[in-house]
Amino acid sequence: MTTKSVSLDWCWDLTQEGSVTADRKWVLTAMNQYGDSLIKLLWRILGQEQDVCDAYQETFLKLAHCQDGIRPRNIKAYLFRTAGNVAVSHLRKKKRHLRACQQIALNSATQPNENVPGEIDQMELQQKLRDQILQLPQYLRNVVFLHDLGEMSYQQAAQTLGISVATARVYRCRAIQFLAARLADRKEK
Repeated sequence: MTTKSVSLDWCWDLTQEGSVTADRKWVLTAMNQYGDSLIKLLWRILGQEQDVCDAYQETFLKLAHCQDGIRPRNIKAYLFRTAGNVAVSHLRKKKRHLRACQQIALNSATQPNENVPGEIDQMELQQKLRDQILQLPQYLRNVVFLHDLGEMSYQQAAQTLGISVATARVYRCRAIQFLAARLADRKEK
């Protein structure tokens, strides 16, 4: 998968020190501290700039409004778990939309235009992999999101999730085995 940087300069203009009340400055600190890592994670999961921006914004809105503005005990864990959940919701919504569009196309009996086959195959494979990641149990999916998609080390992922490094490695190994088996099953069909 390719990565693309998303500039957050426009965000910082809107969040000048004077425009935020003192009890909410911790949200800006969290944005500054974890924003780049979250964008990497969201970009890997979603793969499109607009979706990444939407998920990023939704994640920090949820942080700012969580439990009536009370600061979570572990902001980093809250942010990464929320970002993963928001990304999954975006993917599911996109999948439903795609199914609806396909149904409309079938009903209208129009022939789709032929595109470059190699490009379609790669995009199709990425989408199949994302769909299979969504079907992983949450504890396996969290490790895959943080380690593989968020490019965190096992140490960082384990610390974020509150598990040991050895457990994070085992969970990732199980996730990879599960994904390989599921993709092999789909390929045989």
